[in-house]
Amino acid sequence: MLSSIWNAILYHPLLNALAFLVSIIPGGDVGVAVIVLTILVKVILFPLSQKSIESQAQMNLLTPELNRIKESGKSKEEQAKLTFDLYKQHKTNPFSGCLLLLIQLPIIFALYYVFLKGIHFQSGVLYSFVHIPEHMNMIFLGIIDIGKKSLVLAILAGISQSLQAHFMPQPSASSSSGSFQESFGKSMNMQMKYVFPFLVAFIAYNISGAVALYWITSNLFMVGQQIYVKKKEFPSIVVLK
Repeated sequence: MLSSIWNAILYHPLLNALAFLVSIIPGGDVGVAVIVLTILVKVILFPLSQKSIESQAQMNLLTPELNRIKESGKSKEEQAKLTFDLYKQHKTNPFSGCLLLLIQLPIIFALYYVFLKGIHFQSGVLYSFVHIPEHMNMIFLGIIDIGKKSLVLAILAGISQSLQAHFMPQPSASSSSGSFQESFGKSMNMQMKYVFPFLVAFIAYNISGAVALYWITSNLFMVGQQIYVKKKEFPSIVVLK
């Protein structure tokens, strides 16, 4: 049941979109089709992912004031009221970033799964108006075979992941609270910067160049989006009395 829903709503539409792109791209370059499809999906998800990034950045800006509330010595009820007022004043929902991310994940994973499973078009999964491409060129730009392992693309995937982590909204440095939430956030940030890029490169190399190309495109798109969000001005934080 769940697999049928997954195929009907996510996997099959993305696979058909890839088949269509391969059929219209000159030379049937599958690598170019992978890039175009990844960008199209990212553009569709742009409003959601932008709000998620903005929400995370806004929460980081609020961190010093949240710490002051925690260290104020007030009762739990007063702290909760001050925290709620702070969120309300800056029109911030602490859970919106996570919710928006959860909405995006199935689509992003389905796109990844299309390339992970291998690019094989069969008439049984293609829509009636989508035909199996007559020409499928797995040699990306005439240089790299994305149907096989590619060390070059795997390394680039790791580098792009490192760049993406670098431009992510960074946790605000707090004074002395040392809460579990802050420690966990800093630990995750360090892992995203220094561990995850190697993991991405390792996985990309051991699967295929198509997956590596997907990761490179996705990460570079996110870098551009994060730079765009960082240029937007957030309201200054006003200390609540």
